[in-house]
Amino acid sequence: MGNISKKTVDQIHNAIDIVDVINDFVPLKRKGKDMKALCPFHNEKTPSFSVSAARGIFKCFGCGKGGDAISFIKEYQGFSYYEALKYLANKYGIQVEEDEFTDEDLKQQSEIESLYIVMSYACKYYQELLFEHPEGKSIGMTYLKERGYNEKTIRDFQLGYSLNQWDAFSVVALKNGHSADMLEKAGLIIRKEAKQYDRFRERLIFPIHNQAGKVIAFGARILKSAKDQPKYVNSPETEIYSKSKVLYGIYQAKQAIRQEDNCYLVEGYTDVISLHQAGIHHVVASSGTSLTEDQVRLIARFSKNITILYDGDEAGIKASIRGVDMILEAGLNVKIIMFPEDEDPDSYLNKKGTSDFKAYLLNNQKNFITFITEFYLKDAGNDPAKKAQTIREVVTSISKIPGPTERTIFLKECSKLLEIDENTLAYELHKKLGEKRKASFPHEFPTKEAGKDDPEEDIFLYEGELIKFMMLYASFKIDEKRKFIEYVLEQIEGLEFLTPVYSKMLNIIKSELGKGNIPDENFFLKNEDEGIKNEAINLLSEQDVVSENWKKKHKIDVPEDKDILASITHKTIQRLKMRYVQKWEHENKSEMQKTANTKEIEQLQKVHLKLKEDERKIASELGNIVVSA
Repeated sequence: MGNISKKTVDQIHNAIDIVDVINDFVPLKRKGKDMKALCPFHNEKTPSFSVSAARGIFKCFGCGKGGDAISFIKEYQGFSYYEALKYLANKYGIQVEEDEFTDEDLKQQSEIESLYIVMSYACKYYQELLFEHPEGKSIGMTYLKERGYNEKTIRDFQLGYSLNQWDAFSVVALKNGHSADMLEKAGLIIRKEAKQYDRFRERLIFPIHNQAGKVIAFGARILKSAKDQPKYVNSPETEIYSKSKVLYGIYQAKQAIRQEDNCYLVEGYTDVISLHQAGIHHVVASSGTSLTEDQVRLIARFSKNITILYDGDEAGIKASIRGVDMILEAGLNVKIIMFPEDEDPDSYLNKKGTSDFKAYLLNNQKNFITFITEFYLKDAGNDPAKKAQTIREVVTSISKIPGPTERTIFLKECSKLLEIDENTLAYELHKKLGEKRKASFPHEFPTKEAGKDDPEEDIFLYEGELIKFMMLYASFKIDEKRKFIEYVLEQIEGLEFLTPVYSKMLNIIKSELGKGNIPDENFFLKNEDEGIKNEAINLLSEQDVVSENWKKKHKIDVPEDKDILASITHKTIQRLKMRYVQKWEHENKSEMQKTANTKEIEQLQKVHLKLKEDERKIASELGNIVVSA
């Protein structure tokens, strides 16, 4: 894609009215100082989608999606960042200036645009053959009609047909001004020595679209039995097509996935098309390839829920378990439906009919832990070694889940299914989590022990509150000499935030202040780091919806009057320090239990007494009572 100049990006940001942008797609109604609507990203009956014109952000308190006008366009339209900027520039009549390209940049951009053009041309060519050419109608269309596909479905997916000739397509394409070089780069023809021929011959054509609806590749199925021919021939990877980043049917499914807040994941093209025609539109296919992280991230843009529809093939399921772990690791929810032996979604739908098929989907979905546990136990039988392996496999999958609450819930269910003490499974899980963190985040704080009071959750909350205060009141003068943001940094001097994203934001604040800049809420809302920008949106959105019960439970005060800001902030810092001390106490106690060395124990006891004294001092200041231990 192009490289839009900073001047143009700034013009776009300055022109954007987020209410105006979102109102083009979602009818907004004023409620107080903000605008409300039913969320376009998930089904709901009560509006939880809020738009703040003052801050230029949106937030759904139902599904959690949030961002600015650019991220809304990206999510709603399935656009890239570049495409979203171009859309907004066009909306506000802004002339797009692009930074000076090198000759190589211009060549690449020209090639990408040419690839889209030639793929669109090929798609129309193949579709025309299917509908109008005698061979296309007698072979391709007859096959599709026999499969039960109607004309609307065929046109929705732009299905086509390629003739039984070596160069039918290339001859026509060359006559219409497309170069042989570009046809080859698009994977439409193959050139060997002095000869060239069409890649797709006498096959049904399945165009593959990106999420914006552009044709980027083709899959082609042979319709006659031929021992020396593969069933499917696919486009090679090109500048616009990387099979690991694409899901078949995503363009046709993306709106339904948002509305249903679920994505059915199948294997083949015909599975997608058959389910779509049956009214099940929230379905995509990995097209016979193993699921990839890019594909999982693509689904996550539209929903956090995935239901995998497995063919009744046990060997295939074992090979696909890695995909389940990948989905879990991305923080998505997974359910699994398995079809009877020798059946796939397409064949089972044709056998049962739409009504019974939908009922089967509803009645046979299992959460991933139930499915995987039952699957492995069936394979293990009465073999103790295989059962032990089952435990390891299941615990490995649970360890992929980011949320501690969700891990605990699935651990309990796994304990019942395996008839194994929950503490035994918890021990195995914590070993896995420890290995995972040690490998990925060697400097991060350790995971908490199951069933133990651990202050890390409150540390996360208090650190977030302080970051939010600093964003909201960065320039506010706490006294004659200091700005509020400087006051907070003085109060927490020597402390390192433990939550990675807040630690990163704190370091940015320190760095910007060192340069003479004031990193306020606008600075973070426009940050180039998507993780930081999203967390800023989450923190700032919370300010208007934090309930009294939430504040009471966590003893966190949200400042409503700048006159008491210093007092509130001081208490929050003291509570944060208290939880740091309690965390260190837990760790120190754990070390004492591990060692038998007398000198080490004595040293650790001194540390324990010092921490207890620190805890009493903080508690005294806060008016809390600490029981000696």
